[in-house]
Amino acid sequence: MKQTTIAGLARLGGVGVETVRYYQRRGLLDTPSRPDAPGARAGIRRYGDVDLRRLHFIRSAQTAGFTLEEIAELLDLDAAEDRERARQIARQRIEVLDAKIAELQSARASLTRLADHCAQGGSGPCPIIAAFET
Repeated sequence: MKQTTIAGLARLGGVGVETVRYYQRRGLLDTPSRPDAPGARAGIRRYGDVDLRRLHFIRSAQTAGFTLEEIAELLDLDAAEDRERARQIARQRIEVLDAKIAELQSARASLTRLADHCAQGGSGPCPIIAAFET
């Protein structure tokens, strides 16, 4: 990739410009300095491949369920090559995901029971609506 503007980086990373700026404020992405060159490119920050790779890493880690704090720590650990701590963070995230999966499975089972009860017909209020009113 050639050097690009913040808008180009955001587009290539599949995020908005404000998201890039937010990551910069959080210290997850570097903010390049403004060049002093004369002409049309003066004062416009440029981003490169390293920035795009880091943006993709952040987005992928978020998709895996990591918080921004955990992502920041993972980025720091990458620089320090601390695999043990990175494994700890991943295992902690797995525990959180397992708990969320169990919660979602329970919610699914409850909703399935309500839908089955609703399908049986009968009189009175819909059991699905009644369950959410209480």
